[in-house]
Amino acid sequence: MAYNSYKDDEKMTVEASKSQTLLRLFSYLLAYKWQILIVLFIMAFCVVVSLLNPLIMETAVDTCIAQRDLQGLLFLIVFAVAINVAMILSVKLRMWIMAKLCNKILLTIRQELYTHIQTLDFNFFDSRPTGKILARIIGDINSLKNVLSNSVTTLIPDFITICAVVGIMFAKDSVLAAASLISLPLMAVSIWFIQVYSHKRWQIHRKKSSNVNAFVHEDLSGIRIIQSFSAEEETRRTFLQLTDEHRDSYIHAVRLNDAFGAVIDICWGIGTISLYYTGIMVLGTDRVSVGTLIAFGSYISMFWHPIMNLSNFYNQIITNIAGAERIFEILDTKAQITDATDVGELPPIQGSVAFEDVSFSYDGNTQVLSHVDFRVRPGETIALVGPTGAGKTTIVNLISRFYDIQEGRIYIDDYDLKKVSIESLRAQMGVMTQDNFLFSGTIRDNIRYGKLDAADEEIVAAAKAVNAHDFIMNLEKGYDTELTERGGGLSIGQRQLIAFARTMVSNPRILILDEATSSIDTNTEILVQEGIEHLLAGRTSFVIAHRLSTIQKADRIFVIDDGRIVEEGNARQLLEKKGFYYNLYMSQFKNIE
Repeated sequence: MAYNSYKDDEKMTVEASKSQTLLRLFSYLLAYKWQILIVLFIMAFCVVVSLLNPLIMETAVDTCIAQRDLQGLLFLIVFAVAINVAMILSVKLRMWIMAKLCNKILLTIRQELYTHIQTLDFNFFDSRPTGKILARIIGDINSLKNVLSNSVTTLIPDFITICAVVGIMFAKDSVLAAASLISLPLMAVSIWFIQVYSHKRWQIHRKKSSNVNAFVHEDLSGIRIIQSFSAEEETRRTFLQLTDEHRDSYIHAVRLNDAFGAVIDICWGIGTISLYYTGIMVLGTDRVSVGTLIAFGSYISMFWHPIMNLSNFYNQIITNIAGAERIFEILDTKAQITDATDVGELPPIQGSVAFEDVSFSYDGNTQVLSHVDFRVRPGETIALVGPTGAGKTTIVNLISRFYDIQEGRIYIDDYDLKKVSIESLRAQMGVMTQDNFLFSGTIRDNIRYGKLDAADEEIVAAAKAVNAHDFIMNLEKGYDTELTERGGGLSIGQRQLIAFARTMVSNPRILILDEATSSIDTNTEILVQEGIEHLLAGRTSFVIAHRLSTIQKADRIFVIDDGRIVEEGNARQLLEKKGFYYNLYMSQFKNIE
């Protein structure tokens, strides 16, 4: 696992503006209008209380204390305590509502993203490491919680508070108000400069985080290979390089973000000094009362505190907007293999397959198949042989429509594959590859995955058909034996037999076996072949195998080389030709000898 493989290779398909991304993110709040209205009402009450506090203080100092009105002072104290306690309780309620609401929204986004990813075709997964996809589903979505919550609880009330404070200050004394806000231009210029560079740094940090996730996922998935080749030290060095880059990118980004707080503090200090200098030295205490100065001191705090909150919120946006962009980038990724608007359902098929002048390329440049033509009758077993990279697996992938051809036509029972729905096509096909994935769960659940409504009798019948029943029953819990991911604890041959039973229980009309027996030992293979013979009867089957001994009973053998069918016939006919197949067969036979 070379370090260069984990350099930043992700590209945004369409880079939307930050405002568009935020509007799209905030649109999820619209599904909870009533909860938002309740929160806004609570915040309006809290804003009113906050604005009243300085006025209560000014009245207490300039009126009650100056006139020694203890009864009035006591009333103001009781009133202030009552409304502030109510405000504290309201804040708690608001926080509870918003936490619950944000968790629901994150769940919705995560479900949308996961569901959408499952609809994407193989091209998407071929171009992205699994770890980077996991980073979008887990980390990037989690990073949005504070942005969603604070968009309501911080952005709206603090903006209203700022406007109200400015209005009250200018209404009471325009000179003191102007003096208090003298540092606003400095703040605006500083924040604009910081945000321009901060967003880019957080984008880089997100990519570095994604790289670490991708590496760790691949490292753990391939731990047996790493230990087999004693490559622990190399992977450790690579991990350290990636984590160092991740740390450095975070420090690089957060160092600039920390400047937000310093700028606000400086501007706050300048405004406070200007207020008291103007009030005491310029206007004089004969014009400005003590209560008014105290009230303005409170209002200037009420002005800059929301500014600080908004700067922190903006900080969060800059920090996490890259995560939102990466999420929406996947949600906006269109599957290349989709149903056309006028497709119909593929009815129950007999199983004939035809390729007419089919050409295909994965990257649009290098041709993998070139003008391939063949027709397969229902129930016929076709073996595909040839060197690695000749195009064998590509042919069966195109039959399942995992990729779309660039030229030609593919028909099943005279139905053009592009004219029928993908779901109705794949529902009648069974695919088994060399590396079949077993899920965490029981053996019964793994076999039933091939047909989710399969009865227990069908599961047992499928297992018996591929000779998996006996070894399953020898396990302590039989079909209820719990498997870990990828079937840990079972031999390779046993895992293959369970995967084969999973394919068989679906009762497919077209069966594809792509190196399905390559990992099975000879004795196990004999058991599987016994089951295969009667299971293939009446089904159209495509078998890819490097062991030529496993395909001797195929109705026809297609010899594939350089994207073309160079020879065709049964095993005896091809041996008599003494061509490509003959040479391949003899080379294997000599190796066995």
